[in-house]
Amino acid sequence: MNLELLESFGQNYPEEFDGTLDSLSIALTCAFNKRGTLLAVGCNDGRIVVWDFLTRGIAKIISAHVHPVCSISWSRNSYKLASASTDNTVCIWDVLTGECEQKYRFPCPVLKVQFEPRKLERLLVCPMKHAPILIDTTGRHQVLPIDEDGDLNIAASFDRRGDYVYTGNAKGKVLVLDTRTLEVRASFRIVLGSSSATAVRSIEFARRGDNFLINTADRVIRVYDSKEVLTYGKDGEPEPIQKLQDLVNKTMWKKCCFSGDGEYICAGSARQHALYIWEKSIGNLVKILHGTKGELLVDVAWHPVRPIIASISSGVVSVWAQNQVENWSAFAPDFKELDENVEYEERESEFDIDDEDKSVASGGDAKEDTDLEVDVCQVEKVAAFCSSDEENENNDCLQFLPIAPEIEDPEDNWTPTDTNITASNTSTMPEPAKKKKYKTYDIALENVAEGEVHPLVSNKSKDKHGAVLKKAGRPKK
Repeated sequence: MNLELLESFGQNYPEEFDGTLDSLSIALTCAFNKRGTLLAVGCNDGRIVVWDFLTRGIAKIISAHVHPVCSISWSRNSYKLASASTDNTVCIWDVLTGECEQKYRFPCPVLKVQFEPRKLERLLVCPMKHAPILIDTTGRHQVLPIDEDGDLNIAASFDRRGDYVYTGNAKGKVLVLDTRTLEVRASFRIVLGSSSATAVRSIEFARRGDNFLINTADRVIRVYDSKEVLTYGKDGEPEPIQKLQDLVNKTMWKKCCFSGDGEYICAGSARQHALYIWEKSIGNLVKILHGTKGELLVDVAWHPVRPIIASISSGVVSVWAQNQVENWSAFAPDFKELDENVEYEERESEFDIDDEDKSVASGGDAKEDTDLEVDVCQVEKVAAFCSSDEENENNDCLQFLPIAPEIEDPEDNWTPTDTNITASNTSTMPEPAKKKKYKTYDIALENVAEGEVHPLVSNKSKDKHGAVLKKAGRPKK
């Protein structure tokens, strides 16, 4: 579908409910790939369901973990998926085959996993009550430095290009670390009033532009410019571009994200299934999307190139989109929609190669008969698919998954009819390839608090989500 034709001149954010995606188990987290053609959903039974977002059908189901999946991240080319589970493991999956390529075991719960935006060989992992870790696919890991106050409740994220890692702790201190040298390039503290600080809950970057947001415990979303933060250096005092909050209800935010073009910010309420959308440039609240009453929001993801939001509540993915009205007169001004068939009177020379009536009708204007050459070979690049520092699109990106058709009622004695296969050569056919054994790495971390339980499986979270997590996982066969 042509993105240029979908571009609206008015608001570029979703306005209404547009259906649900039922993954046949309780959904906990979701993420779009770079093009927005595939949506990966991590479930309570450990499965990862990959949806074809254009057809709204399930393209693949990966039996990833036994315990609930708490975090998902796509690689840049969409051929790999990284997942974190409540069983303290992180895995890298081949999306086409559904097989595990590498597995990392941690001594403590893992809250978040993220692929480096421009490389496939590095992951950012945020263990619970521990400094964030950079992991190579060779199994080597580096622990990121923390602030002098020693607080270990840390949220972290790569910037848009993977050059820096931004970390924030429970005392409001934000560090900007170089991913190659792990040196602190900039730092600042989020302060309330004159003295008290507020905890950083999450850090999210826009897909376009240099802005990022910080969701803090004081119910305020602060938007910063990353270039300005780097300019201030260590112990700087950068001012946020915008401060976004719900002044009426004082809502705590569960999950925040930018729109695909970086012009809007969406925040999901922690109290109910409600999505608040602000315009970043002005800071005004433009829309509140309300889901079913009594449901609690778990995750939110904005489509990379279209005004579509996917939100998760009560184990089901809800889709929010614009009401697309077909206005054909926008493409052809003289187009008329007919309520019923009208008999058309054809001119005598309307479909003749040489128009005999042309001299009479148009006064013999020869310019109308000029042939226009249409270039059908060169493919124009789509601006929405190009990064700001790249001239061409990333063409090696996985956009769709092949799906084999399911035969509903096959005949009892049905066999694949192929004249080339006979009884003599079936015995000589090669055996089906065995599953490739994946590599497992044990990540040894120092000063890990023993007995820590992941928030998803804690008693408090059971009551909050309303999901019975006692039955989490599939029974072993």
